[in-house]
Amino acid sequence: MTVHPSLQPSVEAWTQSIESISELVASLVDGEWNRPTERVGWSVRDVVSHVIGGECEALGDPRPIHTLPRDLYHVTDETSRYHEVQVDVRRHHTGPEMTSELEYTIIRRSRHLRNERRNASDVISHPLHGKLPLGQYLQIRAADVWVHEQDLRRALGKTTTLDTPAALIARDVLLQRLPEVVAERAQAPAKSAVVFDVGGPVEFLRTVRVDEQGNGSVDSSPSLGPVVTFTLDWETFTRVVTGRLRGRRAAEKVKVEGERALADRILAALATPW
Repeated sequence: MTVHPSLQPSVEAWTQSIESISELVASLVDGEWNRPTERVGWSVRDVVSHVIGGECEALGDPRPIHTLPRDLYHVTDETSRYHEVQVDVRRHHTGPEMTSELEYTIIRRSRHLRNERRNASDVISHPLHGKLPLGQYLQIRAADVWVHEQDLRRALGKTTTLDTPAALIARDVLLQRLPEVVAERAQAPAKSAVVFDVGGPVEFLRTVRVDEQGNGSVDSSPSLGPVVTFTLDWETFTRVVTGRLRGRRAAEKVKVEGERALADRILAALATPW
């Protein structure tokens, strides 16, 4: 591996997850490609298409010129529309076409990463994420691929892989979403705290704090008087924070203590699909 040492953990985690996806789908029959996943509106084929599209864009490939159908109910904003183009353009591809493109994309992207000479602090531009350090972008890619690996495992009845290196990176990436969700989308009151107490293969406690100006932050210090405490297991946390578990299904799997109305707003705000 010739990448900068600070990038290597993300590259290795990405490699493990995307190769697992390749193994999962290598022997699928036609009907299995059409199985629905927990990602709203997406089948197994669609999830794999999204993974391929994300890596093609990371390689600098031009985006497909494609007009989306008007009846895709799960396309509700510009972000979902952006993601959907790479998915919809492959909706009629056969299983062999999908696996061949995935394998070729993995080969190309792996070679690209092996030849990477930049370091983690070098700033890049992305149409969705804006300007961000390369190290952060590779963490997002590793987390994204891991989340979708779990989508495929659940859809195909395979055991989820919840404690891999990519899972730990996903934890950190998902936690970065919480301040915006709690403080801005759910409008938690100023000078309040919301606690997420997560158990299981990846165990942690995090507190989202809202300051006097309504800005959110997250840290690992406990709060003496949180307005809401969520207690849940790691897999449920990932499914809730990525919009896989929504509404009543989420409420049934999450123990809530504190102000129920605020807790409901937070759970609803977390429902934006990853």
